[in-house]
Amino acid sequence: MKSSVDTHMGSIQIDKSVIAQYAGTVANECFGIVGMASVNAKEGLVRILKKENVYHGINIKNQNGKLVLDFHVIVAYGVSILAVTENLISNVKYKVENYTGLEVEKINIFVEGVRVID
Repeated sequence: MKSSVDTHMGSIQIDKSVIAQYAGTVANECFGIVGMASVNAKEGLVRILKKENVYHGINIKNQNGKLVLDFHVIVAYGVSILAVTENLISNVKYKVENYTGLEVEKINIFVEGVRVID
């Protein structure tokens, strides 16, 4: 799936993996996010993804020309999940919209685990 931005000079096609990689990088910069999670639905296992594979923890859909992003995250133990997710939503929405020129309609966050940070 590619998202499209029309400009006065032509059309720009952005692959969803590019958007996912950028959104994952932004998410990992947010306070309280330990990392992105990969969920094995068959076994119910959750594992933390390495920095270069963060896009596996994000699903992107294009609905009526607007982006819908699903994040699977692991949060730090002892922080407010509500505060972390609100911060994640506002940062990702602002930065992805500025980076791509596409509107973010909705961001869904699935907290897949909690991890103690040393």
